[in-house]
Amino acid sequence: MSRAFCIPGILFLAFALILSFLTSISLPFLPALDITRTQFSSGVIETGQKGLTEVRFGVWAPCYYDEDGSRTCAKAGHGYKFGISNQEKTANVIIGSSWTQGLAVHPVATGATLIAFALSFSQHATVTLITSLTSFLAAFLTLIAFAIDIALFAYLKHQVNKLPNVNAKTSPGAGFWMTLVTFVLLLLAGCTVCFGRRQQRLAGATSYPTLSSEKKPFWARFRKN
Repeated sequence: MSRAFCIPGILFLAFALILSFLTSISLPFLPALDITRTQFSSGVIETGQKGLTEVRFGVWAPCYYDEDGSRTCAKAGHGYKFGISNQEKTANVIIGSSWTQGLAVHPVATGATLIAFALSFSQHATVTLITSLTSFLAAFLTLIAFAIDIALFAYLKHQVNKLPNVNAKTSPGAGFWMTLVTFVLLLLAGCTVCFGRRQQRLAGATSYPTLSSEKKPFWARFRKN
């Protein structure tokens, strides 16, 4: 693959891999890299606990902040659930595991990105093709993960707004936007590698010797060498 396309393709995949890896770790290991969060100004408690000021949802666990400013994270696991009730305990909502199980697509997309990144160092034409296809596969998986993030964000916002006498603001977290950037980088990487392979094929086609187009007279065929 042409160096003009090789280096940018590797860089796109490297940045995408870093962002995807950090997003996959998420909560409770990296509390700042949540998928979505809700901030409460008043009138809400986590089921059976103190009053909350904020709750964050990550790939593996939720974390919440109480009125004292301390952070508590649930045990890491796949497909967790989280319950919230208003201060009077007259209503409650539960973010079920069906809305968080799909977040496990994030590490799957990270694995595909890692494979594409490892293959991107090869100059072989077949491996280059596989690299491009793997990059697009990783982009597709990342798109699925981003769609799941959007669904969780929309559902959380809808459920929290159902609680009476609760002032809440739901917004996407850092992991949400990092997933979007990762998707764009993977698309750029796949296209860059694809264009580089096409240029390599065109360069190979023009490198073969061409036949002379000069026409010889008929009697030249009977001449002795």
